[in-house]
Amino acid sequence: MPHAYQTILVEKAEGVVTLTLNRPDALNALDLVMREELAEALYTIRDDAETRVVVLTGAGRAFCAGGDIKSMGGIRS
Repeated sequence: MPHAYQTILVEKAEGVVTLTLNRPDALNALDLVMREELAEALYTIRDDAETRVVVLTGAGRAFCAGGDIKSMGGIRS
């Protein structure tokens, strides 16, 4: 599962995959890039028969502050 992501870290050991939200300067707020990277990583994990557990965590002092409002500037509902 070696893949370089911009906003998440993926580590795998003994059937356990740890996904770390890695935007500590933004309290790991979800932006569009992180959302796409998480989806890609989870689809990859889903198809990996060796993975038994997924741990989702955040780098720094916060797990996730929610959606990154700054990245939603031009998005309309």
